[in-house]
Amino acid sequence: MAQMNFDASGVEPAAPMELLPPGKYVAQIVQSEMQPTKQGDGQMLWLELDILDGPHRGRKLWDRLNLVNRSQQTVEIAQRQLSAICHAIGQIQVSDSEQLHFKPVLVTLAVEADSRDKHLPVEQQRKQNRIKGYTPTKGASAPALAVPQQQAAQPARPTAPAARPAAAPATASPPWRRSA
Repeated sequence: MAQMNFDASGVEPAAPMELLPPGKYVAQIVQSEMQPTKQGDGQMLWLELDILDGPHRGRKLWDRLNLVNRSQQTVEIAQRQLSAICHAIGQIQVSDSEQLHFKPVLVTLAVEADSRDKHLPVEQQRKQNRIKGYTPTKGASAPALAVPQQQAAQPARPTAPAARPAAAPATASPPWRRSA
């Protein structure tokens, strides 16, 4: 038992958390840590993410990447997910999970049956959100690895002026493309 002095009349009751609809959400990792697996014979990278925009801004998502496991297939799946995160945020070499924090990423979210309820009939299974993938946000820069390949594939073009005049609107076409 815990002694407390709490008056609920001044605090709005918490609403139950509803599932987020399947789709793509801009989010960022805000916390991470290595944790032991349930069986205690492996380790997983636990991730907490915040949704950054849209009607679900501020909602939390969680993911677990089983990086140390007896099953090589499980480890490979986790490594591919971690690689997707690294590529999406442009952080290819990672020595500490904090290097993944506070960088926007596009998360693909699904709704699935809770794994603890797989033995129950479908109508009795609880549902949960599950992160299915990570990709760069539209404005994200590509990893440094990809830049030289992209530049090499582009045909030579006339060089642009060093700087655009401050008064020119951002949507104005360059001088060499304007008709006289």
